Amino acid sequence: MISYARQPQEEQPEAPPPPVDEHIAPSPRVSVQAFCETVETAAAVQSAGEDRRLGKAHLKIQMGGMAAAIEAYRSAPTPNVIVLESDGRNDLLGGLDQLATVCDAGTRVVVIGRINDVMLYRELVRRGVSDYVLAPVGAIDVVRSICNLFSAPEAKAVGRIIAVVGAKGGVGASTISHNVAWAIARDLAMDAVVADLDLAFGTAGLDYNQDPPQGIADAVFSPDRVDTAFIDRLLSKCTDHLSLLAAPATLDRVYDFGSDAFDAVFDTLRSTMPCIVLDVPHQWSGWTKRALIGADDILIVAAPDLANLRNTKNLFDLLKASRPNDRPPLYCLNQVGVPKRPEIAATEFAKAIESQPIASIPFEPQIFGSAANNGQMIAEISANHKSIEMFLQIAQRLTGRSETKKQKSSLFSPLIEKLRGK
Repeated sequence: MISYARQPQEEQPEAPPPPVDEHIAPSPRVSVQAFCETVETAAAVQSAGEDRRLGKAHLKIQMGGMAAAIEAYRSAPTPNVIVLESDGRNDLLGGLDQLATVCDAGTRVVVIGRINDVMLYRELVRRGVSDYVLAPVGAIDVVRSICNLFSAPEAKAVGRIIAVVGAKGGVGASTISHNVAWAIARDLAMDAVVADLDLAFGTAGLDYNQDPPQGIADAVFSPDRVDTAFIDRLLSKCTDHLSLLAAPATLDRVYDFGSDAFDAVFDTLRSTMPCIVLDVPHQWSGWTKRALIGADDILIVAAPDLANLRNTKNLFDLLKASRPNDRPPLYCLNQVGVPKRPEIAATEFAKAIESQPIASIPFEPQIFGSAANNGQMIAEISANHKSIEMFLQIAQRLTGRSETKKQKSSLFSPLIEKLRGK
C-alpha cells in the first residue's frame, strides 16, 4: 500500500457542505471497492459514485466492513482504491495487518472511522493508509478523499474548466466568454485557454484576431493523436497568459459527434492549463450536455425576455439536479436596456430562478460592435468602460479568486511607484 496521508478532519455532527470555491480535480479511470458497515455510509458512497468527478471510476459497494474485505481478496486481485468503514468496535489495526497480507502493491486504502485520535491516525499512516475520514460522511467527503489520492498538492489550481453557454441564440454568450477569459488571463494573471466548441460558426478566432491553420477540429477528428504535445501545437497564443483552441468555422464537413468526443481534449487541457474556458454553442446534444455537467463551474448568459427566462430556468434546474455536490450554476443578464424593447426585470429573473444574476451588462451596441469588428476585447477599445469591471467580477467568481484589494495610499506611494517602474 502507498502512503499518501492527510491530516485527520475535525469531528462534526454531520457532513458539511462543500466550500463555495473548493476545486476538486476529477479522478482518472480507476477501480474503487467500498466495504461498508452502515447503510448511511453505503448510501453516501453510492451518491459519491454518481458525482461527475468520479464519472470515470468503476465503483462497487459491499457490506461487511473489514472482515468482508479480507475474505474477498483472499482469492481476487485488489482494486486501485479500497474504502473501508470501521465502527471502532473491532480491532482496526489488526484487521489492516491481515488485509496487507492479501493486498496488492500499489493499492490505496481509505478508512472511514469514528475515532478521532492522533495516535490511531499515526498508526494508520505507518501502515500505509492513504486517508482517514471521520464519520458520519457525506458524498462530497468521499469524492474529495478518492479524487485527492490522484491529485498532487502543488497541482490544486490546475484543470479548472469553466463552461459558458447562452440561454438562447444571439444573447452574446461568446462575447461574454471571450472577455471573461481575457480578464482571467490579464487581471488575474492565470494561464488560460479558450476552447471554441462551435466548430461550424465559432467566433473566437475573429474576436481575438487570430486565424490559426489548425484548431480544435484537428483534435476531435484525431482522438488517437491527442496528447499534451499535440494540443500545444494546436493552440494559438493571444497574450502571454491567454491561448486559443480555435474552431475552423467552415462548412466543408458535418460536425456530428458522440457524447464523449471532446473527453480526450478536455482531459489533456486539464493536465496542462490552470483554467479552461469552454465557449459552448447554443444547442442541445449529448456532448454539449456532457461538457456542461462535467465543468467545474458554469455561466449561463441570458437576455431579459421570456424565452431566455424559461431556458435559463430549465438549464439551471437540470444542472443543479445533475451536479448535487457542486455549487449551482451562475448566470448573468446581457444586452439589458434595448430601446423600446419590453424587458423582464432582474428581480423577476431572480424570483423565478431563486438566484441573483452575478451581473447585468447593459446594451451598448457601438462599443461591443466596434470591438467585434476590430477583433479586440472591450478592455482594448476602452480601458475605463464600466463593463470591464463586470467581466473581472465574473472572472473572480468563476475562478474562485478573491477580489483584488487596492493598497492604501501613503506619503511614500509616489516614490514606491517610481522605484517599481525602474
